[in-house]
Amino acid sequence: MQDSAIPQKTLLGHPRGLFILFFTEMWERFSFYGMRAILVLYLTAETTGDNPGLDWTNKEALALYGWYGMFVYFMGIFGGLVADKWLGQKKSVIIGGALIILGQFALSVDSLSMFYTGLILLVCGVGLLKPNISTMVGGLYKKGDGRRDAGFTIFYIGINIGALAAPATIGVIGEFYDWQLAFSLAGFGMILGQLVFVFGRKYLSGVGELLKKSQTDGHLAKKPLSKEEKDRVVVLLLSFLVVIVFWAAYEQAGGLMNLFARDSVDRNFFGWEVPTTIFQSLHAFYVVILGAPMAWLWMRWSKRGKESSAVFKMAVGMIIMAISFVALMAAVWEMSLSAIGKSSIHWLFLSYLLHVVAELSISPVALSFITKLAPVKYASLMMGAYFAITGLGNKAAGLLGEYAQDAGEMTAFAIIAAMCLMVGLLLFTLVRKLKQLAHGAEEVEA
Repeated sequence: MQDSAIPQKTLLGHPRGLFILFFTEMWERFSFYGMRAILVLYLTAETTGDNPGLDWTNKEALALYGWYGMFVYFMGIFGGLVADKWLGQKKSVIIGGALIILGQFALSVDSLSMFYTGLILLVCGVGLLKPNISTMVGGLYKKGDGRRDAGFTIFYIGINIGALAAPATIGVIGEFYDWQLAFSLAGFGMILGQLVFVFGRKYLSGVGELLKKSQTDGHLAKKPLSKEEKDRVVVLLLSFLVVIVFWAAYEQAGGLMNLFARDSVDRNFFGWEVPTTIFQSLHAFYVVILGAPMAWLWMRWSKRGKESSAVFKMAVGMIIMAISFVALMAAVWEMSLSAIGKSSIHWLFLSYLLHVVAELSISPVALSFITKLAPVKYASLMMGAYFAITGLGNKAAGLLGEYAQDAGEMTAFAIIAAMCLMVGLLLFTLVRKLKQLAHGAEEVEA
């Protein structure tokens, strides 16, 4: 984050650099979500047949899914630290992208040792790239620039275009044709992202440089934190607790909900059996459709003088996430009454829709929130901490998925709904106090 961003040439009212970051992140998310869509399915696929997998049990696959999700995001704190202290954000993004490419192609080799090597490379690559490219978006805007939140919404739409395309291509190819070919396709997607970033760097002049080398902000590297900055860090740390619970619920999509869709849902939709991996596109599809309308809705809400702080939006999002798992509980109940032992596909459509309404109230708001409140000298580190907390949420998602294999989906979905509801209600009681701690810096109008 930079308080005095370098003036940028604009496109559609935003710095052109935003669209370089938009397309870079779009292809990185295409790579990431493509691999995510097929990971658990590949692990649990039988070793016999035309497209063999690893024949792990559901519990073993969900355990690895949880550990991978944890580490892939937890490495963000180290990626942010490396950028702040040694490389700067630009170089970190380039090196991270290269590691992701190597990781995806390692997964495409039919060897267990290469599979684990690929996962390690992906963990390191995403850890370097993800927090730093998000921080660079904030660096495009000066302090107080009203376009910042809209810029993050645009950036977030780019993320979800990649996430939308990935399961429909990588997912379908992996599920029905060849797992290794699908992993390779994810690697080619990341190559495109790297090319966009490398050749578009001229539009990112003055953004993402190593802080101690920056003429504008170099003195801030050694300046101690003020009382106000320390208070804002406290607000961020409290918001991170919310993030753990949110992602523990949200990341059921790639694990428990993925298996539930495969095994327990009647996937016939107007005479067509929907492939399991296609459901992984629903989140992104809903984000692309609902992103702009929800941004407009929050702006209208704010202009009417109603509470629209980031903390309030997070509270609303957590309540809606709780309702989404109540819908899944209804699906399990219907399944128990069904003659074929399966629930209607419509419950999944509804649950994913509510997931996204919750997501749009929390995730892009949190990203913008961090770039506003984080001290400049720790900008990438705090963004990395956010993604590290996301990783803990991913691990919690895996643990809940494992628990469901013994306790049943109904119990797991009920626990997740209760967790989200309690956090949402707690946030509502803390809105005023957290705004005071932020000392007026919380001006979120996503």
